[in-house]
Amino acid sequence: MDDRVQVTISGGVADVRMVRADKMNALDAAMFEALVATAKRLASEKGVRAVVLSGEGRAFCAGLDMGRFAAMKDKGGNGIAGGEARDLALRTDGIANFPQMAVWGWRQLPVPVIAAVHGVAFGGGFQLALGADMRFLSADARMSIMEIKWGLVPDMAGTPILASLVRDDILRELTYTGRIFSAQEALSYGLATRICDDPRAAAFEVAHEIAAKNPDAVRAAKRLLNGLSVDPALALLAESVEQQRLIGSDNQLEAVRANIDKRPPDFVDP
Repeated sequence: MDDRVQVTISGGVADVRMVRADKMNALDAAMFEALVATAKRLASEKGVRAVVLSGEGRAFCAGLDMGRFAAMKDKGGNGIAGGEARDLALRTDGIANFPQMAVWGWRQLPVPVIAAVHGVAFGGGFQLALGADMRFLSADARMSIMEIKWGLVPDMAGTPILASLVRDDILRELTYTGRIFSAQEALSYGLATRICDDPRAAAFEVAHEIAAKNPDAVRAAKRLLNGLSVDPALALLAESVEQQRLIGSDNQLEAVRANIDKRPPDFVDP
């Protein structure tokens, strides 16, 4: 796990750092495993009162590892979201499947999580940032709901979280187009909490402020605020069912091949 995610705890704050800098912290099978394991560990770790989630190197997280798409181009299959082939509709962790837990695990964590985002947060990396309670962005950060580029839908718990953050028409535009948007746009859409010169330093400042408050009250507040969202069980299952229908289908594979071959896609009408 240490070769993907490193954790240090000091003053009640857990510093969770993705350390796959050479790949812009892209989500391969090992990164999925590490993120899920880390969230589960911190859920029961005594003394943790807040978490800062960040990425080492040039980016927060560039999204799903390109190797997954390259393999899909040639072989198809449904192992795209976290390693080996999985039945995405199977609920392996409460109301979520395993890939969703890489994001939903932070939403479920009983203490507040702050994502410090720099560089890019694309696709699964964007959804990972959504799992946090707050998102602090650098001024040059860029984000995208990029799944449509690969003929897919967001399926890592993004949909129930986005529904509580973004105006419906903006959410639809970003989802249908996969457009890359700026930190300033993210702030205006409700997807960024603040823009900072140093988002990681700002995140730690707020995390330590939270850690100094009554931990029982902070945990109670998170439970209450989590309860205000749309029914997460139905939303998580719905995105899994839709994604499973898409993965490996003719048009989805054509999207992957066209992107990798750098040519316009030739889709078949439904």
